[in-house]
Amino acid sequence: MGYGTLAGWRAYATARGNSAPAVATDENANAALLRAQDYIKYTYVAYFYSQYTDTVEEVEFATYEAAIYELGQPGFFSAVYTPSQQSVLTEVDGIKWTPVDNSGSPEAFANASPTSTRIEAMLRRYMPSKGGVAIFSVGSLE
Repeated sequence: MGYGTLAGWRAYATARGNSAPAVATDENANAALLRAQDYIKYTYVAYFYSQYTDTVEEVEFATYEAAIYELGQPGFFSAVYTPSQQSVLTEVDGIKWTPVDNSGSPEAFANASPTSTRIEAMLRRYMPSKGGVAIFSVGSLE
């Protein structure tokens, strides 16, 4: 199931000016890469449109991006929280926080998880959009 390789990740990061994967021990780097592979598989690839597979090039690159976070902070994408921890600042003068509606929906859990805008940009096109309304027309508009 592995997306990418240790050598590939190290080359990818080094080319972008990040030497951390190259200087990390093989044990730590491999563990970070494995956690990143799990994150990409269960957060993105599992929800791809049926015509796409985990062999699209961006999956490997997204895994390398996730591995960079995982190397710097092990477990970065595995945040543990309780729904009651989510709140929104609703008043500034009196510093008031209002709990977020945590109906248990998948969106509520996804909104509480760390997200990389770069990974989202790489993989979002292969997945259904989050929320919103789509209107489709069949046939002529005449």
